[in-house]
Amino acid sequence: MTASNKLPTPRALTKRKAAPLAVSLQDLGGLKKALQVAARLAAEEAAAAHEKAERERRERHLFTLSVGHIEPLKKQAVNPLPSPRPPPTPRQRELDEASVLNEAISDDFDVESLLETDDTLSYRRDGIGPEVTRKLRRGVWAIQAQLDLHGLRRDEARDGMAEFLRESERRGLRCVRVIHGKGNGSPGREPVLKGKVRNWLVQKEEVIAFVQARASEGGHGALVVLLRPSANQT
Repeated sequence: MTASNKLPTPRALTKRKAAPLAVSLQDLGGLKKALQVAARLAAEEAAAAHEKAERERRERHLFTLSVGHIEPLKKQAVNPLPSPRPPPTPRQRELDEASVLNEAISDDFDVESLLETDDTLSYRRDGIGPEVTRKLRRGVWAIQAQLDLHGLRRDEARDGMAEFLRESERRGLRCVRVIHGKGNGSPGREPVLKGKVRNWLVQKEEVIAFVQARASEGGHGALVVLLRPSANQT
């Protein structure tokens, strides 16, 4: 037999079979380490989760100790919102506006037919006797208040006179004087307000008579006006 045809000895066979066994033990060692690492990581994660849960439990316990026992709110029925009320009707303002309209004074009113054809063009309301205007001329009633319309425009004078008469009647006054001016400073030396004032006075229900003032009371630049008695006068 040649050297190449020699059969392997038992010792050589033993060495040849031992190599795969050594590789398997090495693999098992790596697997063991991997398992150990995995076990350690799992233990760390479990410890972290436990610590987190314990911390949350302590925080809840601390909150309960600080705030006290908490009960959930009971659900309550929601009441429907009330319907919005309609805006209030301004009845008083409407009445006031109606009153103003009723008291409105017209510049187109023809007063000439109502004036007595005397030198002073006096006026007395129906049912008022001529002795009333005679007493006014003699100064039987004392003048209790006066209104000076000098320097006012027509609209200002008209509104001012209406307010003056209304306030005078409210105060219970009977005799007042309205000064319209003599017209010395007016174009043509004609009093602008003289005819207007007579016109306005006739339209006021509280006025029952008026006459031209006496010379000592303003003469033809003023009127002495008699007002009706107020409700609280006898």
